Amino acid sequence: MSIILGAIADDFTGATDLANNLVRAGMRCVQVIGVPPQTLALEDVDAVVVALKSRSCPVDQAIEDSLAALEWLQGQGARQIFFKYCSTFDSTDAGNIGPVSDALLERIRATSEERLGSRQTVMVPAFPTNRRTVYQGHLFVGDRLLNDSGMEHHPLNPMRDADLVRVLSRQTPNRVGLASREVLVQGVEALRDHLARLADEGVRHVICDTLDEADLAVLAGAVAEYPLVTGGSGLGQSLPAEYRRLGWLEEVTDAGRLAPAEGAALVLSGSCSRATLGQVEHFLERHSGFGLDPLTLAESGDQLAEAQAFARAHLQGERRDEPVLIYASAAPERVKQAQQVLGAEAAGRVVEEAMASLARTLVGEGVGRLVVAGGETSGAVVSALDIQQLRIGHQIDPGVPWTQAPLAGRAAPLSLALKSGNFGDVDFFTRAFEVLA
Repeated sequence: MSIILGAIADDFTGATDLANNLVRAGMRCVQVIGVPPQTLALEDVDAVVVALKSRSCPVDQAIEDSLAALEWLQGQGARQIFFKYCSTFDSTDAGNIGPVSDALLERIRATSEERLGSRQTVMVPAFPTNRRTVYQGHLFVGDRLLNDSGMEHHPLNPMRDADLVRVLSRQTPNRVGLASREVLVQGVEALRDHLARLADEGVRHVICDTLDEADLAVLAGAVAEYPLVTGGSGLGQSLPAEYRRLGWLEEVTDAGRLAPAEGAALVLSGSCSRATLGQVEHFLERHSGFGLDPLTLAESGDQLAEAQAFARAHLQGERRDEPVLIYASAAPERVKQAQQVLGAEAAGRVVEEAMASLARTLVGEGVGRLVVAGGETSGAVVSALDIQQLRIGHQIDPGVPWTQAPLAGRAAPLSLALKSGNFGDVDFFTRAFEVLA
């Protein structure tokens, strides 16, 4: 059985974010970690999301990994390819959004027949449910422009320009255009005509204004048959309805059903976003937590051992049914201090390695319900646990579902939630386990 949608996500939490919206819209979805070495059994699957770690890696590596994922998804018969990146358009002037989009579109054009949308792709980062919107090509986070939202302090990809046409034009030699709200409100046919005119003018990439769910529905109606679409997960919630209209997708009952959860509950947080910092503070007012410091971790393994001992004492003690938190989340000034001493890459790596070690040890000792905050942290944890495949379950908060992964030596699957740093309400870490129960 061929799949309908094959997605290529540039990080782990972004992959889960998209998969969550697909499931909520009625598609049975599996997320795979990296490009599988073989064909998978996909008899009861409508969509597959390949999670890469290509958001912040060198451009050439991002292109190579993305093209490998494209080839594998085409081998599964995917009718449409979706390049998923963050709703805050995280990237530098060198890439990777523009170069990867160019490479994917060129490969698709070279390996398939000419059809609707084969000369261009749309860029739809908006996710209105999570207050990511685009107007006149400018990206807003809530009521703030992107460059005044906290993203200007991102440790790897600081975003200091909210004009996405301008941002993307610095990443690609091809022309970048705009589908404005003025066009979208005229409906699907008007948008299709506008996109066709831009394609005739040689515009390869089209930034799309998006203010609400109605805009997403118009966009999905115009591009459901495009061989390649790109964007955040918002577009993913509107595409399945178009697939059903086209006769590609059948109605499915409870696409997100998972097995009962078992085991102790742990939160590992490496994100330093404003949203996660608030979630950490909220959790610590109600439950126990242990803070990690990159500078201390870099000096010796003592703090890591202390964190392990702390977790064991709580997860195996009288209050073992309560979740506990281990976090390296810190305010921007503290992150900057660690980066100045260790270097930005090394400061991030020492935290990722610590979280990966904790996950490997504590899951091996009985943790069965695990929440991980931060894209890089999630990637490190998933790699450490050698997770190859995730079945996508029900949503905790917009963009974040529970998932389950089979692990060697465990009878029950690991229940796992991978949270992008900016996602989730302030009570996310506590409420996640209530949703699972």
